[in-house]
Amino acid sequence: MKPHTKIKSSSIAQCGMNCGLCYAFQREKNKCPGCRQLSAGMPVSIERCKIRTCGFFTNANAKFCYQCTEFPCKNLKHLDKRYRTKYGTSMIGNLSNIKAAGIRKFISSEQVKRTCGSCGDLLCVHKPNCLKCGAKKVKSV
Repeated sequence: MKPHTKIKSSSIAQCGMNCGLCYAFQREKNKCPGCRQLSAGMPVSIERCKIRTCGFFTNANAKFCYQCTEFPCKNLKHLDKRYRTKYGTSMIGNLSNIKAAGIRKFISSEQVKRTCGSCGDLLCVHKPNCLKCGAKKVKSV
C-alpha cells in the first residue's frame, strides 16, 4: 500500500526520533511542529529538551548526536532506554542506521516499517493502534 504521509528529513530530530511518528506531531489539536522547528509556540518539552539544547548543537554545525565525540551520552542513553522499553524503538539504533546508510535510506526504511498496512497512514510510536483506522500495529522484527 502506498503511504499517505511522507516522512521528511526535517522531521528526524537530533536524537534520532522520527517526529512524524510522535503522538504530539500527529494529533489534530495543539499539534507539535517537531523538534527541529524553532518557533515561539514550541512545546515546553522541546524547549527544555537536554538533547536539543546540548552545547554540541549550539556550538557545532551538527545535525545528529552520532556526530558528537560523546555519542552516546547519558541523556541519549536514558531516552533510548525509555523508548526501547515502552515503545520498542531505539534512538541510538536510528542514529546508527542514519550514520551507516544515510538519511535517505533511513527514511525509506522508516516509511516501509512505520506505515499502517490497513490504511497507509503513518503509525504512532506511542500508541498500539493506528490513529487513523484503529488497526493494531504489527511488531517489526
